[in-house]
Amino acid sequence: MTNLCLSKIRALTLLSLLTALISTTSLADDFSFADSNEDEFLRVADAYQVLVDTTDSQIQMHWTIAPGYYLYQHQFKLEAKNAKSTETLELIFEPGKRKFDEYFNKELEVYYLNTYLSSVLPSISMPYELKVTSQGCADAGLCYPPRKQYFQVDAKGAVTELEGSQLKTTASAANPVTQAQNTPPESPFLPAIILGALLGGLILNLMPCVFPVLSLKALSFASSGHADHKQHTHGWAYTAGVVGSFLVAAAIILTARQAGEMLGWGFQLQQPVFVAILAYLFLVMGLSLFGMFHIGTQFMGAGQALTSGSGVRSSFFTGVLAAVVASPCTAPFMAPALGVALTQSVFVALIIFASLGFGMALPFLALSYSPKLANYMPKPGAWMETLKQILAFPLLATCIWLLWVLGHQSGSTGTAYVLTGALLITFALWLTQFSPQTLGKKLALRVLIIVCLLAAAHLTWQIRSFTGSASNHYENWEPYTPARLQALNQTGKPVFVNLTADWCITCKVNETVAFSSEAFFTRAEELGVTLLVGDWTNPDDDIAALLKRYNRSGIPLYMVFPNTINAEPEILPQLLTPDSIIDALNRSIAE
Repeated sequence: MTNLCLSKIRALTLLSLLTALISTTSLADDFSFADSNEDEFLRVADAYQVLVDTTDSQIQMHWTIAPGYYLYQHQFKLEAKNAKSTETLELIFEPGKRKFDEYFNKELEVYYLNTYLSSVLPSISMPYELKVTSQGCADAGLCYPPRKQYFQVDAKGAVTELEGSQLKTTASAANPVTQAQNTPPESPFLPAIILGALLGGLILNLMPCVFPVLSLKALSFASSGHADHKQHTHGWAYTAGVVGSFLVAAAIILTARQAGEMLGWGFQLQQPVFVAILAYLFLVMGLSLFGMFHIGTQFMGAGQALTSGSGVRSSFFTGVLAAVVASPCTAPFMAPALGVALTQSVFVALIIFASLGFGMALPFLALSYSPKLANYMPKPGAWMETLKQILAFPLLATCIWLLWVLGHQSGSTGTAYVLTGALLITFALWLTQFSPQTLGKKLALRVLIIVCLLAAAHLTWQIRSFTGSASNHYENWEPYTPARLQALNQTGKPVFVNLTADWCITCKVNETVAFSSEAFFTRAEELGVTLLVGDWTNPDDDIAALLKRYNRSGIPLYMVFPNTINAEPEILPQLLTPDSIIDALNRSIAE
């Protein structure tokens, strides 16, 4: 028994070491450019200078760049806003120079010495304010943070640079493409939003990734024989793990948005390294349930009577695990609640995220408090081992799905790297079952295990340098761009917008159930409805901005714009049926 416990602890420690190593490497890379030589570099205002002007049809920007410095093409952004609305403008670029950039770890288009950018004039009325966003680096190694500059365009088109933004926008009901963002809902609706968050969290337990974890935790109640107060402790430890994880996610999203980044629910699945770690985790869990390793029950809190210390910790981390694996899913009631959360004060937003987590933890917490519910649970027996093995299959199926997502992010080479990493991790965990008697053999075994885990970590980190191809199953759709949507709205063309991602389980269910029917595409063609798809598998600021504009923090998002100039869209439910989307198409044509 002692050797078994030590083996479990060693294996758990090694799995934690792998995750910590990858995280530490990430942090080291993110802060790789030194600031010790900062005095040798130009101030950002001296390195990059811009002249902004307007004509009868365009906004023009001429950039002058100091020698040895460059600007990123993909980091340029231009927004116009007045007292009523905000509009993101499409930029027209000159050809730049292709350069492999170590900061973004991929080949990008950059500009040296000077460049010229232009955009059509915004549709909002003058006077208005322009916000110009840019980012650049020096060849010597320093990268500046994104820079925001503000310019006032008066009623005659004259441009004056400002020290900072001097406008606060409010929502415009007249134009959905240019309406202001982050319009907070009235406070009387907050209790309903909290209730929606609770219901959304409750429904998350039925998702295919989460349900096996919850089932395994429930099985521990059937076999533990704990007293009532101990059951309560496990229930609250699990709840603390779930709620705490949701609050951490909320803090990351809110902090990033405050800094100008566009993050939403499920943002971590846009990072190939995180997807790989999640695949490793599900692989280890699945193999553990088959009995190959003796670490699963303590890690997931299932199947054995646990001691007071490790058992409570296990319940807590089961809650953390359940919250992590729920991130690809957006349940009904969740989207409005999360959207409102990101438009409120930090305190209110955290309350809504905590409510979502509490709703997810509620079934297990209720089970820990209700003896009657516990009485309905089956008695312990050999059937539990069979059920554990059955529950391993959806976990391994999830690995296949994660590798499919990874293939679109990092290509076949990245997927091969992760499969090799999975093989090394499996081999390292298999080695933990051995207990050599001599010190020399023990050291050799530990060195071999560490080498395997370090090799797996190295391979996993390398997948950031590979790129995959986007999903090719959208042949009946046009790619979403803000300019295309705006052009269609301004001409009164009906539009169906589908924001999706390969890692979004709800999106894939809808694509199979609702969008696989030829009747949908036939009816869209008959009515002249343009189908736009925004693929958020990888980060995309345009899609993130559209989500934010309509107070949504995640996907899926389905919108139908009617054949009325600059009309508000109808936002469809997150779970679709073939009949519901055809009815929505019919409603897009005004009589």
